[in-house]
Amino acid sequence: MYEDRIVIDPEIRHGKPIIKNTRVPVDIILGSLAGGMDIKGVMEEYGIEKEDVLAAIEYAAKIVAKEEIKIKYG
Repeated sequence: MYEDRIVIDPEIRHGKPIIKNTRVPVDIILGSLAGGMDIKGVMEEYGIEKEDVLAAIEYAAKIVAKEEIKIKYG
């Protein structure tokens, strides 16, 4: 789903992932949610749709799922 709504273009916002056809970065959406704003508030604040917010969350989940955990012993 997020592939239809999230784009990365080196000419826009220095290549940060943004919502397609906007200049709204994914990290701003995630930060707003983490700061306590609800989905409706994010939609209203940035002029985006619910599907855009959900795509940002899905994008972040995919990135985190790819992370490797390195454990140091001793």
